[in-house]
Amino acid sequence: MAYIDFIGSLHNATKRDYISRVISDDKAECAAIAKQYDYDYWDGERKFGYGGYHYDGRWKSVAEKMVEYYGLKSGQRILDVGCGMAHLLYEFSQVVPGIEVKGIDISDYALKHAKEEIRDSLQYGKAQEIPFEDNFFDLVISLTTLHNLKVFDLKRAVQEIERVSKGNSYIMVESFRNDREEVNMLYWQLTCASYYSVDEWEWLYKEWGYTGDYSFIFFE
Repeated sequence: MAYIDFIGSLHNATKRDYISRVISDDKAECAAIAKQYDYDYWDGERKFGYGGYHYDGRWKSVAEKMVEYYGLKSGQRILDVGCGMAHLLYEFSQVVPGIEVKGIDISDYALKHAKEEIRDSLQYGKAQEIPFEDNFFDLVISLTTLHNLKVFDLKRAVQEIERVSKGNSYIMVESFRNDREEVNMLYWQLTCASYYSVDEWEWLYKEWGYTGDYSFIFFE
C-alpha cells in the first residue's frame, strides 16, 4: 500500500469560496438535492455540485500518469468505481488503444450523459456490491466516491475493490491534515458521509485488508 498523488494539481487548480458555500444558500437543502446525483448535481447550479460537468480533456494527464505508473497495456482491464460521466475512462481508452474499460455508478443521469464513445462500457452498480468476479481487473480505481458512504458500506466497498483487483488499485477520497482543512472540507462538501483525517483513513485501509494505493484531496 503506497501513497501516490495523481490528482492534487488538478484539484488545486479550482479556487473555492468556502464561507460563501455555507452562508449564501441553505446548505442542508443543497446537500439533500446533491445527494440525488441527478441533473442538479452534475449540470445545475454550482451550489448543488459541479455546476456543469462537461468534457474538456483535463483528465488526459491523469490517465497518462496512471498508465505509466501501473504499466498498463492493450488487452488489460480497468474498472472505475463511481465513474460518473467516465471522462477518465475515456482518456484511458485513448492513451492505451485496445485496453478494456468498465465503469459503475449509482447516478442514472451520469450514466446516460457519459462520454458517448464508452457509454456501452458503463453500468449501474454500487461500490459495496461490485458486479464482477474475483481478480478480474488489472487496475481498479475509485476517485472522490468512497467518502460518500457510511462506515459500514465503506468497509464493504474497500474490500470489494480489493476482491475484484488482480493486485493494482487506487482510491482517492477527501480528507484533512489539520483543523483548517477539516473546517474547509465541512464547509465545501455536499455529499460526504465519512469524515476522516489522513491517519484515520490509513488505519482503516490496513484494518480492512486493503493493499492497493491511495491518495487524498485537501481543501487548503
